[in-house]
Amino acid sequence: MKALLTLTIVGAAVLLTGTRALAQGDAKDLYLNKCATCHGPDGTAKTAMGRKLKIKDVHAVVGTMSADAMIKIVTEGKGQDMDAYGKQFKPDQIKGLVEYYRGLGK
Repeated sequence: MKALLTLTIVGAAVLLTGTRALAQGDAKDLYLNKCATCHGPDGTAKTAMGRKLKIKDVHAVVGTMSADAMIKIVTEGKGQDMDAYGKQFKPDQIKGLVEYYRGLGK
């Protein structure tokens, strides 16, 4: 009985870890497909569009903008410069995307 309980707990932990890794991979893929053109694959915005739009480096943004503010921008867009993704992505995808981006600044 104890072995079964241990196996169940270990299995649940592996499942949760795998789900989190999958979510992080999905967030990275979304970022690279939708955001990196302007923000750069590393978040430094050293791309043609990043320079043209005067996008700030992720290191500067993370220190001055909350995750909630970033989620709002990704969801609603930012003027004419950034598309809104609220209808294209689920809220958990947007949250993961913002977490991934913020992680680039650490």
